[in-house]
Amino acid sequence: MKNEIVNHLNEPAQLEKMYQANKLSFKREFNQLYAEVKGNPLVDFWNERLNYKSEEINWGTGRELTFIIIASILAGLIAKLPIFLSLSEETFYQRNIGFIIFPVLSAYFAWKNKLSTGKIAFIATTTLIGIIFINSFPVAKKSDTLILSCIHLLLFLWSILGFAFVGEKRNNDEKRLSYLSYNGDLVVMTTLILIAGALMTAITNGLFSLIGINIEKFYFDYVGIFGLAAAPIVGTYLTQTNPQLVGKVSPVIAKLFSPLVLVMLVIYLIAMVYSGKDPYNDREFLMIFNALLIGVMAIIFFSVAETSKMAKSSTEIWILLLLSIVTIVVNGIALSAILFRISEWGITPNRTAVLGGNILILINLLLITRQLFRVLSKKAEISVVGKTIAFYLPVYFLWTIIVTFIFPFIFGYK
Repeated sequence: MKNEIVNHLNEPAQLEKMYQANKLSFKREFNQLYAEVKGNPLVDFWNERLNYKSEEINWGTGRELTFIIIASILAGLIAKLPIFLSLSEETFYQRNIGFIIFPVLSAYFAWKNKLSTGKIAFIATTTLIGIIFINSFPVAKKSDTLILSCIHLLLFLWSILGFAFVGEKRNNDEKRLSYLSYNGDLVVMTTLILIAGALMTAITNGLFSLIGINIEKFYFDYVGIFGLAAAPIVGTYLTQTNPQLVGKVSPVIAKLFSPLVLVMLVIYLIAMVYSGKDPYNDREFLMIFNALLIGVMAIIFFSVAETSKMAKSSTEIWILLLLSIVTIVVNGIALSAILFRISEWGITPNRTAVLGGNILILINLLLITRQLFRVLSKKAEISVVGKTIAFYLPVYFLWTIIVTFIFPFIFGYK
């Protein structure tokens, strides 16, 4: 796209057409090019247009605010269903916690992106299938496949939300990367909202306790639950209407945590050798080890999504490359431990799920590492790394379908 921008620098209509076709890619390529071509009035105008940051909070339109308020109330009502219908809270939340937030957010992006009737029908149908399947699961005191289905159902719903987020865009890779960035921004914004909510709760309960009125139970049942359900919805709304709120925070977090996680991983692997702990014979340690692996993968994804938006120094690329290599080592240890446990004690739903997930992560890491090496060798641009991640995301979606809906039948709901 960079060459196309250069060729049409004096053609406003063509630049506008390119911008409307792919805003994110256009802005990234333009910002990389600007230092070489600034001084042209049209180029300077585009620079101001693309990089203008409003200092005021944009509260959106009345329709958007109404949608968010209704969506927040609806999410709170879903969270209160165990009370309204006298259901077991443990059973309900174990199976349905994802349906409190994800369908509402999917509806928001479907409305915001003006999705076609066919895509809306797909989102609604797949969500309904998930609800029916997980709630028709046989009740059992202990069922590994139920736990696996509940966990992977969250990833399934997260994937459907991504489908709604991408919308009708033809260049899905760019939008998938934007979806990863949105998740990082949402974590930051939701955390801030929850901290503010916790302070408000403490102050409110404290003030009422001073006058001898205990409102803790009432407050949590009728304000706290609705507030918890509304936090990611309001956070989503704020990140979408005011990207500048966390637009500078997320890249800093990505830049700060990547080297810290790299150092932590190296120290952890060395300490593991000296501690005598190993994931081959310790099941709980293996579970923690895999949780660590997933967390580091999430940081790599988020860092690459942020890095792909603009040109980066070779130092940052080196950090991502080394982090990927060390994570491959961690993945290799976890994978060998799973294979060892399968050879010793046989196939179980948990071991099969972890084995499949680790293999998929290993392949993804190898692809990412290869592209990062190509970037450092000047054989590719950093955007290629992002496209590799975006291209691979549907593979995880297919795996969540297998574990959520097919594993229970394969293993007889055990």
